Amino acid sequence: MKHRALSLGLACLSALAATLASAPAQAQGLRLPPAVGTSLPAAGGSAPSAGVRAADYIVAVVNSEPITNNEVRQRAERLAQQMAGQALPPPGALAKEVLERLIMEKVQVQLARDSGIKVDDWAVNQAAENVARQNSVSTDEMYRRLAADGISRERFREELRSQLLALRVRERDVESRVRVSELDVDQYLREQQQATAPARVELNLGHILIQVPESASPAQASELEKRARQVMEQLQAGGDFGGLARQYSDAAEGRSGGELGLRPADRYPELFVSATRGAAVGAVVGPVRSAAGFHILKVIERSRAGAVPAMVVQNHARHILLRLQPGRTERQAAEQLEELRTRVASGRADFAELAREYSQDGSAKSGGDLGWASPGRYVPEFEEVLERLAPGEISHPVVSRFGVHLIQLLERREAKLSQREQRDMVRDAVREKKLDEAFANWLQEARARAYVEYREPPAL
Repeated sequence: MKHRALSLGLACLSALAATLASAPAQAQGLRLPPAVGTSLPAAGGSAPSAGVRAADYIVAVVNSEPITNNEVRQRAERLAQQMAGQALPPPGALAKEVLERLIMEKVQVQLARDSGIKVDDWAVNQAAENVARQNSVSTDEMYRRLAADGISRERFREELRSQLLALRVRERDVESRVRVSELDVDQYLREQQQATAPARVELNLGHILIQVPESASPAQASELEKRARQVMEQLQAGGDFGGLARQYSDAAEGRSGGELGLRPADRYPELFVSATRGAAVGAVVGPVRSAAGFHILKVIERSRAGAVPAMVVQNHARHILLRLQPGRTERQAAEQLEELRTRVASGRADFAELAREYSQDGSAKSGGDLGWASPGRYVPEFEEVLERLAPGEISHPVVSRFGVHLIQLLERREAKLSQREQRDMVRDAVREKKLDEAFANWLQEARARAYVEYREPPAL
């Protein structure tokens, strides 16, 4: 059996899940919504002008709930940080695009609340810790950087809560609409065999940006170019790209090593694609100049979109799942699982026996065993925790829309995929594509049912 998530798409809002076989349902982990994003402001970033913040006004009302111009401005600023080095729409168009995103999010959150879906503080805490970890900082440092960028702890946590609410309502309402047949899998494979367009190429690039301010003099620009060339020389001498990105890059992803992630080539700036065209995997190119500054790029991975790998690293794991129900919050479930984890770690209990006794999942009868899983079987939040574990290690509680999990990695191996396993990976890809389409349709339907009143046009 396989599980996969519906892509939510912003930055790291990578996704959500579904059952792809007839075996008893087993639960998987939760993806953090990309609309919140996982990139933080740079250390020492300047806060937006307090005078500008004070001149706020309502730009739209969604079912009686207002959206303010400051909300639009803050979201646009964070989007610009996440897309450092990439072309953005003109300010007026960007403001309208961000407003539409906020309207869509508001509609989803309202649907969740009207349905009685809740997200408690424990789940928000875990989501915040995940964002901090992905940025390689402590939660205290994360909140300090956010505050320096004009985003309070309370506002950030409420945005996380809203995103988790939206995530859960769309998982509940969209997932049941999607089915994948063997004909769908066959059609996808035929399309992949026929695909030859450059747009089918996927790239994962490393990125270091030496930013050049708009007001920089020719002498300052020359000095910054010199710094970029010095970084390039260190890389050519064998320097660690991730370490140098953390040290020198002005781009948001620099703090997590500069990796931009695998995506279709046409979703990268043309400058990046043309600069790396013909470069071997592992090669570093640059510095190349754009309006933002000097860019150094590393080709981390290049593949044809949809291609199924012959060899993959598989994980063999087991878990204990406590579902949420009246009288049991996420925090209470997590506290119970922490107690079970302590019992296993001290040798007073066996994980498999506890799974049989406590787990509320189809895998309970087999001691929580999930079997061998190839990449993509679980949604990223679950898979991310699994990838960080060493064989035999047990995670702390992990929240998902199914409840709260305790995960143990049993073994890890490199394996050649059988024909059936390759078809299963294709099935996951087809399902995710269908989920994206179903989610877009569902969102338009939800938007059409909502009452939206536009007030003053937003301004950045």
